[in-house]
Amino acid sequence: MNFIKLAKYALSGWLPGGRRRCVMCGHHVWRFMPYMRGSIDTPGLMLAMDVVGSNPDQFECPRCGAHDRERHLLMYMERAGLLADIHRKSVLHFAPEKRLARRITETAPSCYIPCDLYPSTAGVQRVDMLDIPFDGESFDLVIANHVLEHVSDDLKALAEIHRVLKLGGHAILQTPYSAKLHGTWQDAGIDTAEARRQAYGQADHVRLFGRDIFNRFTSAGLVSCIRQHDDLLADVDAAALGINPKEPFFLFRRPE
Repeated sequence: MNFIKLAKYALSGWLPGGRRRCVMCGHHVWRFMPYMRGSIDTPGLMLAMDVVGSNPDQFECPRCGAHDRERHLLMYMERAGLLADIHRKSVLHFAPEKRLARRITETAPSCYIPCDLYPSTAGVQRVDMLDIPFDGESFDLVIANHVLEHVSDDLKALAEIHRVLKLGGHAILQTPYSAKLHGTWQDAGIDTAEARRQAYGQADHVRLFGRDIFNRFTSAGLVSCIRQHDDLLADVDAAALGINPKEPFFLFRRPE
């Protein structure tokens, strides 16, 4: 991180009087830092297709580093009662955001397994979502926040999530998508980092979900419990909290 960027973080996060607030750390800040250069760097196709996902212009808290989708998910989990409900329950958390992981562990779940295909942090287990190494009906909650757009076979991953969920258990499956796109777009010819960035929005994404995302997710046997931001969080100022009100709460349940 260069000096200018460090200075921006310091001024935005530490000077008093900021009117924005990070729900993760509770601090008031002057601004949330953009992802790269914000929407300026967002591929034109993603803008034209009104892709719903992260807020690139209000991405990172300059105090604690929490990303917008992490802050938004915390709010969704709190308002839906899921965070409090984790107490003494089992949780499998893919690509665990360290600040959200800390909040989860504070609720004292009976079992909390943070995991990733390529772990880079101590304590995070290596787990392939396409071949989850746990018995069926092992977890009350599975969290995959912006993960399914990275896996090679989303339908197989969804089947595995369904398998390891307990009856009545929930899965949080936040994922970027475009309601303008009739069907999920994935093509083997899109095979370079730049092609994937232009087609799917990010160099390490392997598909762009379309409006069929809801049927696609429920085809694995999950029941949709999706809630819209305005249903759960209508009373909050999304701009002041640096979140994207267009992103739904992708909550699913394995029926009993």
